[in-house]
Amino acid sequence: MATFLYKLGRFAFRRRGLVALFWVALLAIAGVGASTATPPGNDEFSVPGTEAQKAFDLLDERMPDSNADGATARIVFRAPQNEKMTDADHKAVVAKVIAELKKSSDDIASVGDPYTSGAVSKDGSTAYILTSYKVNAMELEKESKEALKEAGKDARHSGLKVEIGGDALEEMPETGATEIIGIVISAIVLAITFGSLLAAGMPLLTAIIGVAIGLSSITALASTLGLSGTTSTLAMMIGLAVGIDYALFIVSRYRAELAEGREREEAAGRAVGTAGSAVVFAGLTVVIALVGLSVVNIPVLTKMGMAAAGTVVIAVLIAISLIPALLGFVGKRVFGRKARKRMAEGGTAAKSDKPNMGVRWARGILRRPVLVLVIGVLGLGAAAVPAAKLELGLPDDGYQPTSSTKRQAYDMITEGFGPGFNGPLMLVFDGKGSDNAKAGAEQARKTIQGIKGAAAVTEPQFNKAGDTATLTVISKYKPSSTETEDLVADIRDAADKIKADTGGEVLVTGVTAMNIDISKKLNDALLPYLALVVGLAFLLLMIVFRSVLVPLKAALGFLLSVVAALGAVVAVFQWGWLGSLFGVEETGPIMSMMPIFMIGVVFGLAMDYEVFLVTRMREAFVHGERPGDAIVTGFRHGARVVTAAAVIMIAVFSGFIGSSEQMVKMIGFGLAIAVFFDAFIVRMTIVPAVLALLGKSAWWLPKWLDKALPNVDVEGEGLQKQLTADGPAPGTRTPTRS
Repeated sequence: MATFLYKLGRFAFRRRGLVALFWVALLAIAGVGASTATPPGNDEFSVPGTEAQKAFDLLDERMPDSNADGATARIVFRAPQNEKMTDADHKAVVAKVIAELKKSSDDIASVGDPYTSGAVSKDGSTAYILTSYKVNAMELEKESKEALKEAGKDARHSGLKVEIGGDALEEMPETGATEIIGIVISAIVLAITFGSLLAAGMPLLTAIIGVAIGLSSITALASTLGLSGTTSTLAMMIGLAVGIDYALFIVSRYRAELAEGREREEAAGRAVGTAGSAVVFAGLTVVIALVGLSVVNIPVLTKMGMAAAGTVVIAVLIAISLIPALLGFVGKRVFGRKARKRMAEGGTAAKSDKPNMGVRWARGILRRPVLVLVIGVLGLGAAAVPAAKLELGLPDDGYQPTSSTKRQAYDMITEGFGPGFNGPLMLVFDGKGSDNAKAGAEQARKTIQGIKGAAAVTEPQFNKAGDTATLTVISKYKPSSTETEDLVADIRDAADKIKADTGGEVLVTGVTAMNIDISKKLNDALLPYLALVVGLAFLLLMIVFRSVLVPLKAALGFLLSVVAALGAVVAVFQWGWLGSLFGVEETGPIMSMMPIFMIGVVFGLAMDYEVFLVTRMREAFVHGERPGDAIVTGFRHGARVVTAAAVIMIAVFSGFIGSSEQMVKMIGFGLAIAVFFDAFIVRMTIVPAVLALLGKSAWWLPKWLDKALPNVDVEGEGLQKQLTADGPAPGTRTPTRS
């Protein structure tokens, strides 16, 4: 591997014009393909294997006009004090809103009249218009959402308080500003790290090129592969992150090779042969984590993972080919002016020969490895304690900021009608197996009405064939509560008895039930996903490091950092600790997708840092250094780069904490704290302490296993032997000082 990449690096350096032209042409082709392709549509959201999805599919077959999985919106009206919504003037205003809504969009399936559908509160203060759409929230056109937002304007002018809620207003959060902030912070960190604007600009430029090619390719293939606009979200985040990291690793190694006295082409070859090998295998671990999302069997999540994995592959290819080509154009300007002047005078690129911070840090850990290990593990263990109380769910409008219209509409419904009206359950009665479908549906209604937690159950509404009916169940509790989950479970338990008595099957669906089913599906997939990702990565790292204990330590360290990060998320977003500091207005369950999403993203980044830092140690050990000295060498060359990469990622993810969306805020905080824990406590502290205690045994591998595993030579041992046997390569000079 190292020898092949060494040759590739030298080739890219020599033929830099050709290589650069290739990537520019590829970017242009992808751009043209994206601009001429059919625009990506919206996701057809489905969750195979769940009862809620089975019910939706049954309704599509038996009652296609019901639009069971269509988006819904509630326009909620509240009359001024001492007035009622049943007053003639207010009824006229509501009627006008209904008329405008009906003609506002082709997506609208029905608009309910509150005065005929029972949507006026008992005290007459509140009423709502229930609007149903033909498509789900993810497929709803932007024009339809804008028309919905405009619907209540005239009513507000009449003195009514009008707020709008429901999933019809769901939109992908805009993240453009945070991406720009992340790129700016990345540029500052890179400039400080390298002391050269050109060196700092290369990782940013190549990362942006890689993301542009990846996103353009996704757009170009959208209609062919059934991708949507949301598919690229994860690809953009991960592509930018790893693109900067991988380029940073190779540019840093190139500078180190130049500082040792090698000519530019040779330095480029060695940088790609060594750091490039680490990049390839770090990239493979990220790809494993992203492709592994398919284990969950939620099509949208699978597509996002696959698209992001493709972008990571592009980032790796750019790092090992375009970076050495650009280094050929930049030359020694990869160093700052002062560093170039010192090198011209016969000195080194470093400001002084004193040990750098990485060396001092490593030596400090080597003096007290047991103490450092105990403090690190106990610290993360303490942070992980709240994770034991983790409650997963999909937060609803009740967790929106109190200033938002969706939250205010939610609160108005709760006050006027009860919390369960914000997320009614839909029951589907399949009467094909029943002798008397109508009698069976009525019996089902009476049975469910008697279940604890059910506030009301509507009369069955049958299809034309008379074999399928829908019923609406109103919970006594808010949709995201554990009590509503219990109600859904109790109804499903009662369905067996109903089927035995009537021959008809009862299925629970609706947005609330779908959210519950998604949460359960994600929970059930968590352990298989973790086993798949960690297992494959363990095997990969064993091949890379030729060791059993180093991959085991890497996997255990990752699990420790992820659980600690989940503990921090629970403390802030579920318990409310320091919530005001992060703008948390309402505590509640942690988003169901959070653990699996965090595992996928953080695992990839953690293995980046592990591979780059420990590969340097392995390289030094293989080349004859003692275990302790090899740890110091790894930190001398890798600590600054890993620190810079981690700071960049923390800054990028922290930008999302400022979002008004609770889920986006949660993701930003969770990923930022996870990277902090993993990079600075696990990789930079616990890892060297463990390696110091293990000594030579850290690199132990049974002989039979050593023979069975392929030797990919990531540390460049084979490359070093070949270069030594062949003599100085063309363009190599012996390091000298004057």
